[in-house]
Amino acid sequence: MNQQMMQNLTLFDLLARSWRRSSAVAALCFSADDSTVAFTSVDGTVAIAAVADQEPPESRIRVSGDLGQTTIRPREKPPVPLIASAAFGDGDPPLVAYLRSGFLVGTAAGEAVHLTAGGEVAETLVKIEGPIVAIDHSARTAVTAVSDGHDVFLSRNRGDVARLERNVTSSTHAVAFSPGGRRLACGLGNGLSIWAVEGPASLIRDFSLPARPISIRWSGDGTWLACGLETGGFGLISPADGLTAVVAGFPSPVRAVCWSAPANALLASGAFRIAGWSMTAPPLDGETAGALETGRAGLVLVETVAAHPQKKLVAAGYTNGRITVAQIGGRDELVIRPLGGGIAVLAWSSDGRHLAAGMVNGTAAIITFPVQMFK
Repeated sequence: MNQQMMQNLTLFDLLARSWRRSSAVAALCFSADDSTVAFTSVDGTVAIAAVADQEPPESRIRVSGDLGQTTIRPREKPPVPLIASAAFGDGDPPLVAYLRSGFLVGTAAGEAVHLTAGGEVAETLVKIEGPIVAIDHSARTAVTAVSDGHDVFLSRNRGDVARLERNVTSSTHAVAFSPGGRRLACGLGNGLSIWAVEGPASLIRDFSLPARPISIRWSGDGTWLACGLETGGFGLISPADGLTAVVAGFPSPVRAVCWSAPANALLASGAFRIAGWSMTAPPLDGETAGALETGRAGLVLVETVAAHPQKKLVAAGYTNGRITVAQIGGRDELVIRPLGGGIAVLAWSSDGRHLAAGMVNGTAAIITFPVQMFK
């Protein structure tokens, strides 16, 4: 490889393993043990990649003896191919981590199936009438929640399915267990309902929002909920005291929200820079309360965000394919990928060594960082 080609390589070229799927990647999920990543595509298929890197960056780093300059050579081998499934329905199937290295996938036939790390359907855990459009599973309580778009069903044992008895009929396209698994948040038309599910399911409280929630994320300690809205920003909810706020003014729908425990911060997509707030001053009384200027403002929208699990860092994916990692509350950012297919989704492994990315052009990728990259 000549010197000119070396100079044109990006960090993505040097650190990422990437694969091209037949259609856009819509979602991704690390397994519970971080050994695999599942990528869903809009053609209804799921593709599984092994996280272990056959050419880890540490094996390709060289430090020159005279100047002490650190360089990394490109990969020499193509990545191990993805393991692809058959289609589970039309559109991207919902999925969640299950057991150690597998996943639960919701199908158009109304089944929640266990997909192994080897791409095989091992068993069906839940069966309902109608397609499954949302799914979540709590490993702590071994409870699975699914939605057909109207009703929500809970399963504590294989074949034991109970419907939540609600007084209203409304669409439900998002469900999320609290970190401890004892509460379940469900989208409720233009609102949200929270249920106690430790014993017989019972409604705790309904919350009204100005638009339909398209994503629900609990904070790590379970004290807050953030909901990206179909229009009009995102909602912030404190289940314990019933406080609700809407942070509006975004130029684009907030498709992703995430929590950073190390920075005690909430971050969101949908703006021309990474939007962030310190939870020491939650944005309950105004959008500027606790605002954290993170990364650099530009002319391209942030499509997705993912907070590093152990450091005060956040990764951002842009509509033009740009991927950056920024210090939360700081303007400096590391450009991983300057351009390419628009970024649909990002997620970190639990140890923060790997950043998985899914793109609208069908590219699926795992970016593996050297240990010394983020000190």
